[in-house]
Formats: sequence, structure tokens, C-alpha cells
Amino acid sequence: MNHIHQRPEHPWTIEELAARAGVSRATFAKRFTTVLGQPPMSYLTWWRMTVAARLLRGTDASLQTVAERCGYGSEYAFAKAFKREYGVPPGRYRRQLQKP
Repeated sequence: MNHIHQRPEHPWTIEELAARAGVSRATFAKRFTTVLGQPPMSYLTWWRMTVAARLLRGTDASLQTVAERCGYGSEYAFAKAFKREYGVPPGRYRRQLQKP
């Protein structure tokens, strides 16, 4: 989890996370899901979207920059994932927070 939190932009795989934890892929996925209640890649997506929302609220970084900081190679892929999580595109999310 620390690796995900420290580097959400990294293209993590279950294999790499398991290796860093010193266990097999299956063991890692099972333990992670048991402890956190969701599979590792679902958690990674949730964390990336949490970081993105924080960046959209607290910075004026471009959507492309936010996408890159959260591990998305394209603004389109980022916007699609963000809308799936929050129900609105990232630009609208930011504008809604700026309303008086």
C-alpha cells in the first residue's frame, strides 16, 4: 500500500506489488483483498482518483498534468476513469468547486 500511496503515477502491476511485498501474486492479491476489502488494482484506481480530486481542488494544474501525476498516459483515459468514479468529468468537478 505504501508503494501505491507514494507513487500513484507508477504503472503498477500485481506482479510488481507482490514482488515488493515478498509474496506470490496470488497470496498478495488474496491478502490485500482480505485486509482492504477490494482487489489491489481496484484500490489503485480508487487511490489515483482520490489524488486526482485533491489536485483538482487544491491546484491549478492542467488536466493533462493531473492525469500524468495519477498514472494516466492520456487526458482522455483519465477523464473517463474520473467520470466513472465521481459522476462528472474532471473539468466540471473543478468548476463546481469554484462556484461561490
